[in-house]
Order: sequence, then C-alpha cells, then structure tokens
Amino acid sequence: MPKKKLSPPQPTRKPRADAERNRERILEVAKEAFSRDGAAASLDDIARRSGVGNATLYRHFPTRDDLIEAVYRSEVEKLAAAEKRFAATLPPLEALRAWMLLFIDHVAGKMLIIPAMNTIAGGSLRLMEGSRSLIHTAFVASVERAVASGDLRSDTDPTDFVRALVGIFHTTALPGWEPSARRLVDVLIAGSRSTSSHPSTPARTRQK
Repeated sequence: MPKKKLSPPQPTRKPRADAERNRERILEVAKEAFSRDGAAASLDDIARRSGVGNATLYRHFPTRDDLIEAVYRSEVEKLAAAEKRFAATLPPLEALRAWMLLFIDHVAGKMLIIPAMNTIAGGSLRLMEGSRSLIHTAFVASVERAVASGDLRSDTDPTDFVRALVGIFHTTALPGWEPSARRLVDVLIAGSRSTSSHPSTPARTRQK
C-alpha cells in the first residue's frame, strides 16, 4: 500500500491585529493597577478598563500570576527594543545616555510593581533573574558602539557601566535616589570619554 503523502506544515497564523491590541491594552492597564493596588488589583476591573470582556482577559492571561509576569516581561522587552531604536536614530554616545536614563525610569516603574511580583511563585527575584541577560546584552551593545565610534576610551569596560547602574537597585529606598542616579549617568560617561572626542556632553534630558 503506497504511503500517504504528507502535506507541508501550514505556517503559524499571526495573532489578529485587534487581538494584539487587546493584549497590549490589558498589559498597560494592568501595570497601572498593580502599581496602585498591588496583587490585590481586581482582574474584573482591569478587563473593564481595558475595554474587553473577562473571557478575553483570561484567554490571554489564564491566571493572575500569568498577568503579573507578562506585565514585567513586557516592560523589559520594551526597554531592550528602545536600545535598538536609539542605536538606529541617535549618535552612539547620545544613544547610550538616552538608554541609561530610560533604564532608570524602568527601575522606578519596577519598584511600583514589585509588591505584586513578590506574590507569584519564585517572587520578583525569579522574574528579574530571567530578564538579566536581555538587559545586560543591551547595556554591552550600547557601550561597545560608543567605544567603536571613538566617543569612549578603548579600554572602557561595558561591565563597569552595568555594575554601576544596576547598583542603583540598592539605593531606591533612599530619598532622592532617582535624581542621583541620573547624575551618575553623566559621571560615568564623562569619566569614560575619549580625549580625542568632542568635549561637549550630550544635551541634558529635562529632570523629572
């Protein structure tokens, strides 16, 4: 008996545009809700404010833990995507500075949802460990571009930038940590500038 000819696998269908928009809207609203109310935020209220039914929310995020994890991972992915966007649209040193300032914004936002993150299995530490490589890769790529352009000294070690900025996690309980962290960005860049690069520093971003 001749073997039945197998048909080629069908390509995976991309989510419909409206389904993707629903998902993004849910994550947006959920981030605000978890920042404000912690893990006690009402999923029914999140669905209502997102303009979707409960069934739609649970189809995307079957459990509260799934939603909390997705909110955090979405923020990390946006941060990594911004590094690539800055690299494509700004000179290397300006791109590095812009991304480091955005990283500080990311830390500030994360501090608001950590109480909710701590309620899931493994807590916030598991989620942060899982995203560490993505953030580290973005840091290294941004610093290496500034070195390659001659803006930073050739002996600049990207890991020094990573350690210095990641170290701000240990200061977030102190008053004024955010303005201090933003000043640290300029200190790090100024201290690593190549003597042959232009002496002026990138225009300062308005302080929040």
